[in-house]
Amino acid sequence: MAVEPLPERVSQLIKEAKLELSPSFTKLVDETISSIKKVIGKIPDDIQVTEDEAPGFVRDVGADKVEFKFRKPKSIETGGSYSIGYIVKPDVNVDILMRLPKECFHEKDYLNHRYHAKRFLYLCIIKKYLKSSPLLSKVEWSCIQNEARKPILVIYPASEVAKVHNFSVRIIPTATSLFSIPKLNAMRNNVRSVNQDSGSVATPKYNSSILEDMFIEEFTELMKGIFHEWKELGNALVLMKIWARHRSALYSHDCLNGYLITVLLSYLVTKSSGGFFNKSMNAMQIFRVTLDFVANSKSWEKGLVFQAQGDHQTVKAELKERKQCLRSFPLVICDQSANFNLAFRISKSSFAELQAEASVTLDCIQKCRDNGFEEVFLTKCDFPAMYDYCMRLNLKGNSSVSASGYCGDDECWRMCEAKVHSLLLQGLSDRAKLVRVIWRNWPKEYHVDDGFSSLDKEPLLIGVALGSLEKAFRLVDIGPNAEHKEEAAKFRKFWGEKAELRRFKDGTIAESTVWECKQWERHLIIKKITEHVLSRHLSLPKESIAVTADQLDFSLCYGDADPISFTGGLLEAYEVLSKRLRLLDDIPLRISSVQPLDPAFRYTSVFPPEPHPLAGGKGLIPKSKKVAPTCIQPVDVMIQLEGSGNWPMDEVATEKTKAAFILKIGESLQGHWGMSCITTEDGVDVLLSGYAFRLKILHERGLSLVKKLGHQAKRVSSVDKKLFLRSQHSSMINGLQGRYPIYGPVVRLAKRWAASHLFSACLGSEAIELLVAYLFLNPLPFHAPSSRITGFLRFLRFLSEYDWNFSPLVIDINGDLTADDATEINEYFMSSRRADEQSHNKLSPAMFLATTYDKSSEAWTASSPTPLELKRLAAYARSSANLLTRLIVENDSHRWECLFRTPLNNYDAVILLHRDRLVYPQHLLFPSEIREGTCVARGNASKDFFPFLGPKDMKRNLGTMKSKLMVDFDPLQCYLVDLEASSVDRFLKGGFPNTFNLWCDSLGGDAIGITWTKPTSKKRDREDNSKDVKDVLKAVGEAGKGFVRSIHLLKAPRLGN
Repeated sequence: MAVEPLPERVSQLIKEAKLELSPSFTKLVDETISSIKKVIGKIPDDIQVTEDEAPGFVRDVGADKVEFKFRKPKSIETGGSYSIGYIVKPDVNVDILMRLPKECFHEKDYLNHRYHAKRFLYLCIIKKYLKSSPLLSKVEWSCIQNEARKPILVIYPASEVAKVHNFSVRIIPTATSLFSIPKLNAMRNNVRSVNQDSGSVATPKYNSSILEDMFIEEFTELMKGIFHEWKELGNALVLMKIWARHRSALYSHDCLNGYLITVLLSYLVTKSSGGFFNKSMNAMQIFRVTLDFVANSKSWEKGLVFQAQGDHQTVKAELKERKQCLRSFPLVICDQSANFNLAFRISKSSFAELQAEASVTLDCIQKCRDNGFEEVFLTKCDFPAMYDYCMRLNLKGNSSVSASGYCGDDECWRMCEAKVHSLLLQGLSDRAKLVRVIWRNWPKEYHVDDGFSSLDKEPLLIGVALGSLEKAFRLVDIGPNAEHKEEAAKFRKFWGEKAELRRFKDGTIAESTVWECKQWERHLIIKKITEHVLSRHLSLPKESIAVTADQLDFSLCYGDADPISFTGGLLEAYEVLSKRLRLLDDIPLRISSVQPLDPAFRYTSVFPPEPHPLAGGKGLIPKSKKVAPTCIQPVDVMIQLEGSGNWPMDEVATEKTKAAFILKIGESLQGHWGMSCITTEDGVDVLLSGYAFRLKILHERGLSLVKKLGHQAKRVSSVDKKLFLRSQHSSMINGLQGRYPIYGPVVRLAKRWAASHLFSACLGSEAIELLVAYLFLNPLPFHAPSSRITGFLRFLRFLSEYDWNFSPLVIDINGDLTADDATEINEYFMSSRRADEQSHNKLSPAMFLATTYDKSSEAWTASSPTPLELKRLAAYARSSANLLTRLIVENDSHRWECLFRTPLNNYDAVILLHRDRLVYPQHLLFPSEIREGTCVARGNASKDFFPFLGPKDMKRNLGTMKSKLMVDFDPLQCYLVDLEASSVDRFLKGGFPNTFNLWCDSLGGDAIGITWTKPTSKKRDREDNSKDVKDVLKAVGEAGKGFVRSIHLLKAPRLGN
């Protein structure tokens, strides 16, 4: 049951990820390359190649003088990961470097994209002949690092090798010694169309694009020599690629790729870096050293330079060239000549994120269990999970993107990325900690022959990570002082009509922007700013800007407001009640403390109680309200009395004494302040300011017994124990909500999701709060979420991926668990698992949640979810997480509600309830309907209960209206209790004891799911079995007469052995 030690897990990961170069695979590679060489060898020389081979491409790169006579390539050699023996799945491709013949080019073809055009036309001829080979199944276009002007050929062989899927060979042209290198240095202009009136403009990106082809063979040979017979270095390369690929924002055209990772490791081996590695180091040590270098090295400021072999003094000309190169690019990796920067595509923002991610990964290794193995190598850190706000820009057909042509120094899509990044940095200012813009605009199976006009179909992705929420959600941005004319004019030009001159409290008159919204809408401020800035400066309609911010708010609101807005009034009423309780002096023992227990007080209730006009106060119903609820949702409040030695020792007598105190407290509140109170033995419901407060007493002896006896607290009153646990939980969650304001909305979404999929009975409110708390307290490899949708996605993924069978989940909210506590928790966990193994029972608890107040997981998950329920939960969470991920990165605005629609055909039978008899019909998200299966029962709605006081009731006197109010009445819960108790026993005892499980939505659902618990006997034939099942379901309907609308049988129980 113990987790494997780290070295074994790392070795297993490398073994699974690295492609084994088996004889059969090597044979397939050799045969494929041989076939390619044969086809190319048969292409006749002197074919006249013109732009007619690809007129669209030649037109869009803006080239001229592209005609040439075909000559066979000078050489074809393997390169890339295959050449050093470390291909990492699932991308199984072999690169072959095809050296272009010098005879096909003129010495000035480095100008004005002529090289790029001829390069592509040369590949077109190759492709035409390769397509005729029967040994090759498919030949298609791809490109190098999303650079459309540098396509490559991808060839799929007709034959396959077992366990190797989607194998391909990529033909990458090289241009060794094709042009004069000084003509392509970073300070020269080689694209005349980008020159401005003021003079010549350097084209460093364009020049580097050509130099890349000229130097790729040289660096490939260098890396082959370094990786030769160094197994642990190769294994470290595998780990680095796994790490980077799990972080999709890093593994992109403007940051890392497999080639650059190999270059980086090669640099750290060489003496020029100081030799960071030695051959005694294992793969994990090399991995850590590499990340530390990425995150913390000062060498990046100077640039990484591969020194020449032997003694070599850097001459002044080379030093000057290197400095020029540094000025042109944010990051430099080059050889000593500084002729070519291998990192020319890396942007400043992507490198900053790379350094931040490397630093976070080092924290994972240092702080997380098992050296952070799961967080570093197994956790998916994609766009939706990494960023607090994800945005999509639909730029299809937007002429401004390519207004200056598709290709200048850089491609228009990269320039658009830079412009959007700059706009958002300025617009969001200190609200955003990080802004990431990526446009992966090369679609699959793209026909680049036709040109670039269709390369805007894919959306541009933006990720925004917030800093302080206080800054991120502020309502006013203060700009320059009105006296500073130039700065004020720039401010007004940027913000347009949103800019306004305002006088502030300190007397300052300054430009400003105001983002007016209600308190519960502040998470939309980032969306409003983004939409305004991008609409204004990119001339985009708002329909083309999709910001993930409020798409799930529909699940928490009804009407035009979020009921969380009622919490302020609830807290005010609670403060009044708390003060009055402490002032009571006519009860035998004074009240020493008052503590709220309900989730509504800690902002984690999906639907906090709405103030009721008849609950306390004047009892006047506003004329604007045509109806009022019949039921009032109470909120629990715990009180403690001052100490006394006169309490009885007997548990029953103690409870009776507490009941007497409750009655007396109710009388005192009525006598002193005329407050309406409803008293029972279980507690007193105090009606105040529209709310119902249910008071419960915690007995001091019960509290001390719980503290002293810990897990042996069975002698303690179960009521006191539960109250103590709830009070501890409430205090801790309250503190957590204060530290992380976004925690509450994430919990509410999680609760709504669980209820919507009918998991209310098996995953309690407190358990969900703890699960979400863990994500905020242990966010690595992320930062704590700062938006509700990101937090919700992480919750779904965590619920589906955590290893519940073999690992306890420890939630240390206040950071006060010691090593001894951790040992004790582990002993409880192991004891629970051993007990289940010995008795062959189901795991209990299946979801082990340990806290400082509950180290044995008895409080919230002792009996549920069961292993089967947890398996179902994880499956639903996985499906929802996948859907939510797609919704964030794709453009499908109509499917968000599917996250909260549960498929009723996943149940064996379904009970549909009368919607107009639900206690809170307004909480219902989607009405349920069944069109499958057999309807076995139907019923009319009862006339004894209505969820609202109608217009006729409103006309009656106040006393009559108040008599119709019910506190804590919920027909759904009453019905479920009846079903699980004895109401249908007479129907079940004859044939199906404990026949079914019930699945419900306690937050307003109108459907109850039924699943059969075990197969029936084979002796019973199917017809009788079906008949008996229908009898059971009819009994279930009879138990809910007046509340049940219909019952549908979808699947009969399976026959057993």
